[in-house]
Amino acid sequence: MAKKPTSPVVKKYPTIAVCGLDCGLCPRYYTAGPSRCPGCAGPDFFNKHPSCSFITCCVKNKGLVACGQCTDFPCPKFKSEKEYRLMKGSSSYPPPGKMIANLKAIKEHGIEAFAGQQRRRIKLLERMLADFDDGRSKSYYCRSAALLDPAALESALDAATRKIKADRIPSDDAKTRAKTLRALLDAAQ
Repeated sequence: MAKKPTSPVVKKYPTIAVCGLDCGLCPRYYTAGPSRCPGCAGPDFFNKHPSCSFITCCVKNKGLVACGQCTDFPCPKFKSEKEYRLMKGSSSYPPPGKMIANLKAIKEHGIEAFAGQQRRRIKLLERMLADFDDGRSKSYYCRSAALLDPAALESALDAATRKIKADRIPSDDAKTRAKTLRALLDAAQ
């Protein structure tokens, strides 16, 4: 059976979902193999998610990257902020209430400013995954990268690095390294 061709990227920032999710901070974005999510409208997205009314409206019909750029935002496609706050969030991904906050930030400061802040968060997340992942902390780090202030993330990472160096924790002791960073991130929340 022939493999379907990879769908093209149709928006500039696949790490920023049209609906406001932080795709670049999601555990599935960092998963290896066929269950990896390519981000919003990223490579192969439409083979995995053939229909998305947000992408159809915002990207295909209006030529925008995110709903926060739309003059009609928030439109009836969205629930109220109260409804999003009441939704039960997953332990591995930020609460749905983050979607509206992200879109409001895009509306207020622009997509480029939001993308810059998200790039900073992604770099911090990638540092956490590279230096402190014990094989069980990826979801926790993704959630922390999405919810904590970038300065607090950076401070926790720097403090963990100093503590590990001072305590001479070996690079192959992933469990202790993760425990050290997680304690600092917990304290920052």
